[in-house]
Amino acid sequence: MKLQQLRYIWEVARHDLNVSATAEWLYTSQPGVSKQIRMLEDELGVQIFLRSGKQLTTITPAGEAIITLAGKILGEVDNIKRISKEFSDQKRGSLSIATTHTQARYVLPPVIKQFAAQYPEVSLHMHQGSPMQIAELASKHNVDFAIATEALELFDNLIMLPCYRWNRSIIVPADHPLTKVQPLTLEAVAAYPLVTYVFGFTGRSQLDEAFRSRGLSPRVVFTATDADVIKTYVRLGMGVGIVATLAFEPATDTGLVALDASHLFASSVTKIGFSRNTLLRGYMYEFIKLFAPHLTRELVEAAAVTPDKEALDDLLRGIELPSY
Repeated sequence: MKLQQLRYIWEVARHDLNVSATAEWLYTSQPGVSKQIRMLEDELGVQIFLRSGKQLTTITPAGEAIITLAGKILGEVDNIKRISKEFSDQKRGSLSIATTHTQARYVLPPVIKQFAAQYPEVSLHMHQGSPMQIAELASKHNVDFAIATEALELFDNLIMLPCYRWNRSIIVPADHPLTKVQPLTLEAVAAYPLVTYVFGFTGRSQLDEAFRSRGLSPRVVFTATDADVIKTYVRLGMGVGIVATLAFEPATDTGLVALDASHLFASSVTKIGFSRNTLLRGYMYEFIKLFAPHLTRELVEAAAVTPDKEALDDLLRGIELPSY
C-alpha cells in the first residue's frame, strides 16, 4: 500500500468518481490513476469502487470506510510536513483561504496587506465560492481556513471561531421614496421589488426569516452572490437592494445611499473555521489574530483541542465581538 494510492482514491472520491478530472488535478495520467486503484483493490482484496465498463459508478461500503481513513492518513501526513516546516523555517510556507466575495472584497484586503508585509515569504492563495463550497474545502483539508457566515456549522470536523458581528443596509438611489420613511420598517421595504443575495450567501437565511416573522412575502426580483453586482442592478432600477453594511462604500458607491437596517434584521456572525486535526503553523495563528484580534494563539490552541461543540461554546462564552 502506497500513500500515492491513498491520495488517488481520496481525490477520485472528491472529484465525483471522475478519473480524468482527478488525473488532471494531480498532474498525472488517467491510466496511471486507474492502474494504481486496481493494484490497491487487489492488495486489499476488496472493491473500493463499482464500475460500469471503464467508468467508476459507485463507492462500495468498504470503499467508504477505506476512503475515510485514507483522508485521515493524508491529513496526518500533511501535519508531519507542517511540523518539519514549522521547525525548519517559521516564516516561509503557504496559506490558503476559502471565502465569499464579501469577505474577499471588503474585509480581507487590509488584513492580507498587513500579513503579507509581516510574512513576505508566505504565499497566499484565495478561493471564492458559496458558503457550502467553502466549508467543504476546509473540511477536506483542501484549504487552511474557511471564512464565511453560513454553512460552516454543517461540518462536524470544523473548529469554528466567531470573528465579528455585522448587519445590513437598504441600498437605494438618492432620490428613492424610502429615504423619507422614518422610521424605516420591513413593511415599507417589502412594498418594493428586492435585489439581494442568493439564498445561502451572506446571512440571507436571517433576512428571509425577518420578513417571514412579520408575515411578509417580499418580491425578490434579482439575486446575486456579489454585493457589487447587487448595487449595479439597484442603479438600473431593478429594485431595492439589501446588502451587508460593510459592503457599502460612500466614496465609490456614488448615486446610492445606504439606509441603516440593523433594527430590522438580527445580526449575523462571520466565523473562521479550520479542520479539527489541522496543525496550525505560527504564521497561521498570526493571520487569525490579524483578522480577529480577540482570537489569540492561546485561545485558538485551546479551541483546537475541545472535544465537542458544547465544550467549544463554553470556551468562547463571554467573548465580545466587534460589530460592523
